[in-house]
Amino acid sequence: MTWNSVKTFLLLATLTVLLVIIGKMAGGAVGMTIALIMAAFMNLVAYFFGHKIILWQYRAQPLPEREYRWLYDMTRRLTQRAGLPMPKLYLIPELQPNAFATGPSPSQGIVAFTAGLLQQMTPDEVEGVLAHELAHIKNRDMLTMTIAATIVGAITWLVDMLRWSIFFRSSRDREEDNGLGLILSIVIGIVAAIAATLIQLAISRAREYEADRTAALLVGSPDGLINALAKLHHLTQAIPMEQANSATAHLFIANPFSGMGDILMTLFSTHPPIPKRIEKLRQLKQQRYRLG
Repeated sequence: MTWNSVKTFLLLATLTVLLVIIGKMAGGAVGMTIALIMAAFMNLVAYFFGHKIILWQYRAQPLPEREYRWLYDMTRRLTQRAGLPMPKLYLIPELQPNAFATGPSPSQGIVAFTAGLLQQMTPDEVEGVLAHELAHIKNRDMLTMTIAATIVGAITWLVDMLRWSIFFRSSRDREEDNGLGLILSIVIGIVAAIAATLIQLAISRAREYEADRTAALLVGSPDGLINALAKLHHLTQAIPMEQANSATAHLFIANPFSGMGDILMTLFSTHPPIPKRIEKLRQLKQQRYRLG
């Protein structure tokens, strides 16, 4: 198990602890159960049907095999190495180079490329990007992120319940605790909601690092992905994505809203900084060179 996998497990465990704490505060076991069921229902709907909505949103169309036979051949070769079923390939009519993977399971995997990526990347760079997206499918990252979203959604519901329960408390109860309990509960609720969101984003960043690593091992070299990421670092800033949506930004190999590099934006980003991703891939290459 890699450090990124361990980190993901620890972050999910922390989210679960937060859920239990806020559940106790908001409505005990009953309140926590209700919130968890509602959040799970919404996220399961998104998990099983979200990929269809996302493809529609980005006007994605099936990639014609006759015109892109080289890409289909490349995909078959990599999926055989990875032990994956052949995913469906889609084309997004956007000039910004980018790509994402989606689908509820490896057997229903989907990889979508923007027209800009296929036009501006070399075959080796496309292979690196493709391997990264196949790594997400292989690592079942859609399931991981759905679990994280479910827990965060439940925490959000519980914080709302906590806020309303405080609002409807009797004036006698408020006088007894001199307002200190009220203030403390509000502060804890706000901090928990922010912490849960930050943990969810940290899980997303950990999965990106792990997908980069898996992709490099799948191809046999990180060079193609390194070069692709270097291009994406500049081109996603230079070329805006017309249909970009913050709710789906985490799916892409590079944040379609990149260009804001301050500390706050980095903290709330779904992706690690691309220079750090390139640095880790270069470290992986050096390790393999020394071992080889």
